Amino acid sequence: MGFFEKLKAGLSKTKNAVFSQVDSVIKSFVKVDEDMLEELLEVLICSDMGFETAEGIIDELREQIKDDKLRDSEDVKEALKAILRSKIGEGKPLELSTSPSVILVIGVNGVGKTTSIGKIAANLKAEGKKVIVAAADTFRAAAIDQLQVWCDRADVELIRQNEGSDPAAVVFDAAAAAKKRGADVLIVDTAGRLHNKKNLMMELAKIDRVLTRELPDASRETLLVLDSTTGQNAVIQAKEFKESAEITGLILTKLDGTAKGGAVFSIKSMLDIPVKYIGVGEGIGDMQPFDPDMFVEALFE
Repeated sequence: MGFFEKLKAGLSKTKNAVFSQVDSVIKSFVKVDEDMLEELLEVLICSDMGFETAEGIIDELREQIKDDKLRDSEDVKEALKAILRSKIGEGKPLELSTSPSVILVIGVNGVGKTTSIGKIAANLKAEGKKVIVAAADTFRAAAIDQLQVWCDRADVELIRQNEGSDPAAVVFDAAAAAKKRGADVLIVDTAGRLHNKKNLMMELAKIDRVLTRELPDASRETLLVLDSTTGQNAVIQAKEFKESAEITGLILTKLDGTAKGGAVFSIKSMLDIPVKYIGVGEGIGDMQPFDPDMFVEALFE
């Protein structure tokens, strides 16, 4: 199965619960009027897009209907599709212009951070890149072992220390290994906690200092992992992390397990951080770089 087919299957809950209703609403109205737009607004809010984002989209649609004198339901649907596509922004590939490049992965526990690292490592390995992973989430007992399982699956090296070790020390070892072994990419897992912003900021700052000292010229990505099933809560989480770290991109996991896929639109419009990867399944090949055209197409197909 190609990734577009997986994406369509993965987004089926969002599509069936929400975007199939867009069709129903548009087709059920004899004329394009304010009542139809109100119903469309309700449908979009139900996709967990958030009121502000949904209202902005409908306002834009209203203007377009007026300016282009749209009367046909199919034209209205195409206009809505184009507006949604514009809201989601352009897909931005990872910035990996140096060897090694660094990908720092952050996010709370339970969002799928460890599995995302394994899948991205496998993706990069398949592109012919030499990848090393640093197990710098040293606080959670199972985190290092779980990461080892995924690294074994992806056939990449994991640099690890004992549970409770200083995360910055793990990053130091990993940076040295990346240089020594001529790695193309170093992926750093970090502790998934947000209960104490000060601690999180201090820890990320310490890791940042080590990376800046050991790999001063490396291009750097900081990716925040968000669980799509939490909808608008993911937006709140992203805002919190944005205050603690320079986030360059988002990884959205578990899109196959939710009808709240509309949150993708509000995350982009409210935070202006590009989505770089999306996950639509448990398999190692079920996470791919985000393609906005493919995403919107899969919702409406």
